[in-house]
Amino acid sequence: MDSTQQSKNPYYSKTEQTKLAVKEDEWKKLLSPDVYYIAREKGTERPWTSKFEAFKEAGTYYCAVCGNALFKSDTKFDSGCGWPSFYEPIAKGSIIYLPDNTLGMKRTEVQCGRCKSHLGHVFEDGPPPTGLRYCINGVVLDFEKAKEIEKKYEKKG
Repeated sequence: MDSTQQSKNPYYSKTEQTKLAVKEDEWKKLLSPDVYYIAREKGTERPWTSKFEAFKEAGTYYCAVCGNALFKSDTKFDSGCGWPSFYEPIAKGSIIYLPDNTLGMKRTEVQCGRCKSHLGHVFEDGPPPTGLRYCINGVVLDFEKAKEIEKKYEKKG
């Protein structure tokens, strides 16, 4: 989601922690069609199409729907699966886990802990220290560089 769309979304905040309960027709008005499809209709982007798949910048990944912090860049790794992959979420409550038995598979879906948007799935074939691979659709991720985060704290101090 670009910054223009974020400014039109009153629910987007990188600091707010309140859980959201927003009706689907409201999300549909606020989100771009590609973000809505993945986040709210549990779609999947094509592999190797995400700008974050081979992305190497240091910083924090956020939910593109609500701004909830999801992953630190130092937990990102190249899994070869075609989607951005992480071995650990930023905090215990940042992710919700749900069983997903669609398409004849037994998987674990991961959703944003704040807005319950579909992010992707978690698998037990990741690297140490967790052994997990959070396979995330890049369309539902935002990113803020570490230097930009540091500048915000300097201004407040």
